[in-house]
Amino acid sequence: KTDMNTNLLNIKTILTSICLLFFSLDGYAGHWEEESSPYKKRVANYQQFWESLIPTYSKIQYAGGMGLINLGVGWSYGKNLQWETDAFLGFLPRYSSDKSKITMTLKQNFIPWRKELNQRLTFEPLTCGLYFNTVFSNEFWTKEPDRYPKGYYGFSTRVRTHIFVGQRLRFNIPDKKRFFSRSITAFYEISTCDLYVASAFTNHLNPDDYLRLSFGLKFDVF
Repeated sequence: KTDMNTNLLNIKTILTSICLLFFSLDGYAGHWEEESSPYKKRVANYQQFWESLIPTYSKIQYAGGMGLINLGVGWSYGKNLQWETDAFLGFLPRYSSDKSKITMTLKQNFIPWRKELNQRLTFEPLTCGLYFNTVFSNEFWTKEPDRYPKGYYGFSTRVRTHIFVGQRLRFNIPDKKRFFSRSITAFYEISTCDLYVASAFTNHLNPDDYLRLSFGLKFDVF
């Protein structure tokens, strides 16, 4: 009987120790989770930041004072995705110069509203914005050369500032037929740049002398 009581006491002691160990580990785990929550939040913030750098669409644009053919990527953001930022590389063939050239363009778009025509088509009646374009060539300069009288040009020939307005029509691709894009958007834009505007006021040019028409396609990835 004494042995039996001793065994029961030992069993109770073991069970009590196991329970205490379990509650201790549980409390420690909860404490670790509370302590690590700031770390988890920082990790989530870093992850969100890097994900935001992934382009949400690609574009191809023809003309527009930024190159004959331009390929680029961009990011949509804002409450209703009404803002877009594009980065383009363009190709400028030989015209009056001896060599073809590469251009780079940074473009900001604003889409005030959209109209869903049906399940597949969405019309964007107004797009507008501005973009900055540069040509990689020694023929253009940022600072006015000494051979010109001071203030002769008054602006850089290497960087052009453009403004534009346009319209878009988006086709939403059915889920089963999507390969690399969830939608394709066709657009056109009418643009002008600072040099053209200055020339128009001083030389009384016709609209077709200072306005440029361009076309393009946008492929939404996400």
